Formats: sequence, structure tokens, C-alpha cells
Amino acid sequence: MTLDSLTPLPSPVTHELGVAVRVGADQPARPATQELNEAMRTFSTRFAELEKRQDAPALVVTTSGSTGTPKQTVLATSALAASARGTEAATNTHAAQWLLALPLQYVAGAQVVARSALAGTTPVITTSASEGTRFTAQDFVSSAEKLSAPHRLVSLVPTQLHRLLETPKGPLREETLAALRSFSAILLGGAPASADLIATARDLALPVVRTYGSAETAGGCVYEGKPLPGIRVQIEADTADPEAPGRIWLGGPTIASGYANDSERTSTHFFVDDQGTRWYRTDDLGTQDLRTGTLTVAGRADDVLISGGIKTSAAAVATALESHPAVREALVAGVPDARWGTAITAAITPVAGRNIQPGELTDALPRLVAEKLGAASAPKHIEVLPEFPTLPTGKPDRRAVQALLTAAWQAQQGGRGTSRGS
Repeated sequence: MTLDSLTPLPSPVTHELGVAVRVGADQPARPATQELNEAMRTFSTRFAELEKRQDAPALVVTTSGSTGTPKQTVLATSALAASARGTEAATNTHAAQWLLALPLQYVAGAQVVARSALAGTTPVITTSASEGTRFTAQDFVSSAEKLSAPHRLVSLVPTQLHRLLETPKGPLREETLAALRSFSAILLGGAPASADLIATARDLALPVVRTYGSAETAGGCVYEGKPLPGIRVQIEADTADPEAPGRIWLGGPTIASGYANDSERTSTHFFVDDQGTRWYRTDDLGTQDLRTGTLTVAGRADDVLISGGIKTSAAAVATALESHPAVREALVAGVPDARWGTAITAAITPVAGRNIQPGELTDALPRLVAEKLGAASAPKHIEVLPEFPTLPTGKPDRRAVQALLTAAWQAQQGGRGTSRGS
């Protein structure tokens, strides 16, 4: 595939969407039994008609996007079927029963229903997903006990797995670990997982599989760095720095048809090559090992922060912060600053049971980042939070954290007039 051989796709239009299942923040927040059953029936009908209506829209996922302008991602029946079969192949499962632990209003939750319909199984729903309550270890264990099929799958976000593994020692912790080990695979996606979280999961012999993808790719389409069957990966090199991570392109049968009623964004992100393969130009940067085909995601293209004229990857700073034994998770954001242009700031959560005293990490964490990435990458302000605010999906609410860090930085500057390290 060469970039000059691609043709932009047309935008799907409303009248073509038919009876496709619609999910998103603008839809009902709770997957009531009637709503879930209706979705199962619709998906089952679509899959039964697969051979004659494979390009018919089956799922429309509405997301806000990084700009806040809603995007309606349209996924065809064939894309959902290809995603389901790729997951079966990657996890070595057949007719698996799913635990639905994520809201139905997002692609990961909707995909559990779609994959269940294709497999002919009925998913079990956690109370947190059905009632919008807090996700807990007891909820997870009680729900997992209702699964009856030999092959079991679940999709979680890192925050959920953190919460399960932080269950205090005792009977509930042992039940939680047993429930986690009962799954054929635990698909972990939606946000980067820290190295410590993955190492802990491996030490506990949990079948965790890191996934990469989005609504535009029918959910995860790269598992543990390896593309699912039929998925292709291309890296668009940075002409200014060929050695740097480049823009990730994903192609194959799971790629969406485009954004409904949005020709401009569809033509910018969705293409078809001369072989009829659909391609999606992501907003992420990465590298690919040409020998093994393994993809490594370096972060979003827009997470490159320029502070004092020097470029820094927010993802790299977060990884460095999470290497400290007291740090559970880290989020990094650039905030406006008169002197630096952008000041690098961060929010962290401490590991369970660790009480961090005020100022305890003020010097240690910036010094750690400076040692790993250089002085220009060291955060100039760090907020310690007991937990990150989260979205209904369980993922950290990055906008809320950005607003918190911006306010904290402005208050700090108003209080002393100079920035740290100036």
C-alpha cells in the first residue's frame, strides 16, 4: 500500500443506516433487559443475512472525539463479523460466552453483544454495567459465577483490572483471582496499561491480552502487538525524522465505513486501495518491527508537547512516572504558560495502601523523568489524586484531569509568580 494509491471513502448518510444498533453517550445510559435483547435480535438478524447484506450498517457508535464534535462511526455487518472471528482465532476460542463489564453505549460493550450474537451465546452483565454503579470485585466475582460455557471472555479497561488486583487479602481476593483465571482471555484495552500492571498480571498467571483499536476498527484489532487475521499495519514515516515513530494506518475487513453525515472527516481518515481494502488513518504514532510485524504504539500524534521549544511525548513522561514504585497510574498534560509556551504537568494516583505525604514526590518524580528523558521533559507541577475521575467506560476522564491541572498550574503561578525550574 502506498499513500498515493488510496481513494477517500464517501461518508455514509443517515437514510442508509436502517435498523442498525445505535450506541453512544446520546443513547440511554443503562442496558435494560429489553434494550439488550433488542440489540441481540438485531445483530443476529444481520449476521444471518451476512452473505447477501454484508455491507449493510449493523452498528453506529457515537463518540465526542478529541474536539468535542460528535462522530458517528458506522460499522458494517462484515466488519463486526470479521472482528468476532479474528478474536476467536487470536484467543483460540469458539462459541465463547462473554461477561459484559463495560457499558453497552460504547464500542467495547456493544461488541460483546455483537460477538455473543454471532457465537450464539448469551452474555452475563455485571451490575455496574447494567445499573451504572461502581465496578467492584464482588460484582465481578458474582457475575463471573453465572457463566456456564467452557470458553469465557471479558473486556476490561486498566482501571478495572487495577481495582480487582487491589482487593485486600482474604477470601474475596482469592475468589477474584480464581474468577480472573477462569477466563480464556481477559482483553485489556481502552487506555495504556502500565508496565507494573502487566507484570503483576503475568506474575499472577492471569490470561491478560493487551488490545489496540478504536470504534473505527470495530474495537481491538491488534492483540499483544500482533494484528488480527486479515488486518494490515502501515507506518507513515515522519519525513523530518525517519527514525521517530510515525502515524499508524490500519487496513482490513474490520475497518468502519466512515463517519455518518461527515464527508470532511471521513475523507481525511478513511480510504480504499486498488485492491478494495479499507484503510483507517489513526491519530496515533507507533513503530513496527519489520521482522516480526509487532506494532508498538508510542502515543497519540497530538500528545507531543512543545515546552521551551523542545518536543516531549506525554506518553513517554507518563511511562517514566509509572516506573516509580509509589505510582499506580499517571496522566500527563500540557497547560498554557507565558514563559514555556506549554508547561508539562502530571496527575498521579498512588499504589493501593501507599499514603503519600504532601511534597514527598515533588522532587523525586521530576528527577526520575529527567534522568530517563532529559530535563526538558520533567513535569513542572504534579497533582496526587486518590483516583482519577473516570468516564462511564471506566477509562480516566482526560478532559477533567486536564482542567484540574490547568487550574492548579494557574493557581500556583498566581501564588508565586514563577514556574518551577525557571
